[in-house]
Amino acid sequence: MNYGIKIWSENRFIIREGKLKVNYKSSPYLIDIVQEIRNKGIYGPLLLRFPHLIKRQIELIYTTFNNSIKEISYNGKFNAVFPLKVNQFPNFLTHLVKFGKKYGYGLEAGSKAELILAMTYNNKNAPITVNGFKDREMIKLCFLASKLEHNITIIIEGINELESIIDISKECTIIPNIGIRIRLHSSGKGVWAKSGGINAKFGLNSTEIIKAIQLLKENNLLDKFKMIHFHIGSLLNDIAPLKKALREAGNIYAELRKMGANGLNSINIGGGLSVEYAQHKNQIERHYNLNEYANDVVFMLKEIARSKEVIEPNIYIESGRYIASSHAVIVAPVLELLSSEYNISSLKLKEKNPPLITELYALYNDINSKNALEYLHDAIDHLESLLTLFDLGYIDLIDRSNTEILVNLIIKKASSILGDIHKKELDLIKNLLEERYLLNFSLFQSMPDFWGIGQHFPIMPLTKLDKYPNRSATLWDITCDSDGEIPFKKESPLYLHDIDLDYEEYFLGIFLVGAYQEILSMKHNLFAKPTEAIIDIDSKGYKISDIKESPTILEIFDNLEYNIKDIIKLLSKRMDNNSNLKNELNNFLYDNNYLKTTTLKEKD
Repeated sequence: MNYGIKIWSENRFIIREGKLKVNYKSSPYLIDIVQEIRNKGIYGPLLLRFPHLIKRQIELIYTTFNNSIKEISYNGKFNAVFPLKVNQFPNFLTHLVKFGKKYGYGLEAGSKAELILAMTYNNKNAPITVNGFKDREMIKLCFLASKLEHNITIIIEGINELESIIDISKECTIIPNIGIRIRLHSSGKGVWAKSGGINAKFGLNSTEIIKAIQLLKENNLLDKFKMIHFHIGSLLNDIAPLKKALREAGNIYAELRKMGANGLNSINIGGGLSVEYAQHKNQIERHYNLNEYANDVVFMLKEIARSKEVIEPNIYIESGRYIASSHAVIVAPVLELLSSEYNISSLKLKEKNPPLITELYALYNDINSKNALEYLHDAIDHLESLLTLFDLGYIDLIDRSNTEILVNLIIKKASSILGDIHKKELDLIKNLLEERYLLNFSLFQSMPDFWGIGQHFPIMPLTKLDKYPNRSATLWDITCDSDGEIPFKKESPLYLHDIDLDYEEYFLGIFLVGAYQEILSMKHNLFAKPTEAIIDIDSKGYKISDIKESPTILEIFDNLEYNIKDIIKLLSKRMDNNSNLKNELNNFLYDNNYLKTTTLKEKD
């Protein structure tokens, strides 16, 4: 079973010899990377960053758009800015800036703090765009960036912002470029459709745009007006809404040029370039590829410019999810199988058992490839009968326990024997075989979009990929919250392996978590960031660097603005200066909050 790797992975990962590999240069196994980190005494969940995947995505976007521009003989230029809201963490951002230097890849900021980051790390001459609502202080900060020779464009979201720009410009000789966010009638589809449309949160309507142009003319700033910007939603799964928006925005661009905005030379089409998260063919959501996306954007803007007899605009995109999502992988150890008590050693058969239980025991012992389907049906029938007998008081709790164990074992055996041959029939009874896998991670910390908006992320084991997974899996995290669960769904099922955690480790990888998940994460139950590491891969092997261990419990308290000295002082008072107790407590205070896996047993 390949867990849909050909759908979501885009050849970034491959399966070889039953294990998952990074498909780049020396192609290391993920399990080897995980074990090397664990050998350093670091346990719990891991966030692995692969810088080469950041580089790959940047190269893909620039190469594809520039090829389209060349093939269509487009006269405008292409550039992109990365929206910092997608991922501001230094181990990501520093690599992004490094790999983007060659292309002049810029940054987009939506707050004062993000703008400071952009001013600090952005490559020289690479663009900075500033979106979102701004007060007078933030606009002053944009002017300061311009004085520091940053190529910065303030995208105004309202007339009041433009009025502040005009006012501040009277005191300055160096003025930033100005852009206008336009509120289109067009909108996207899905969860983020409200980003576009006439009632969108951001942007100027037609009347406000005309007023903005008049204000710019009256204050001799029209030559600083360089860009219009729109955004119709994240994760655009179809190209049609974008084409409609491009037609509308292209015509607005042409009209503004004809109104005298001769400095206007760029259209920023925002984000929305989709990422495929699906693992199942019937769940595929993205219905276009990057080539189609680029060709449609370039061709449509060329046609509009030609028909309206205006210069072809430079094209800017944001599309941070497309750049960031694939570079990060969460690896979560499985701590426990919650129904692992269903094994033959747990049976408590009596000298004389109810006839149906005796029959179940015989079915378990005698099942084989010839009778597996028949015996499976018999076992399920017996289960219903025995549970009814229990409700009526004819069998006791030990009999019921034996029933559940035997039926579970028979289903497991039948599932393993039948495999894919009778998949549809097996799917109908998978709920009887459903296993709950307890993972050493926090869903709220590492996958907040799953909890918040039901966003699916590809999940698969790192090993045993040459063995048939016979357990329908529900995943539980270690938070004290019933929402910390990824339930089994028949329409998008996750099947995992039946394992004995006393004797082997089992790790799940959660993919495409590099966009938004870290910055949106929640410290539910005070579970902080997992340990993260950079994995650099070359033709000779790989190197693990910049390991940042998960914050200690004291660091978590400090982050919540507790007085750490007070905590230590108050705890010490309760110990009556008992040094042994203090040392024992310190072992906890200076350790992280995640659980420790148990020591494996040696097989006899």
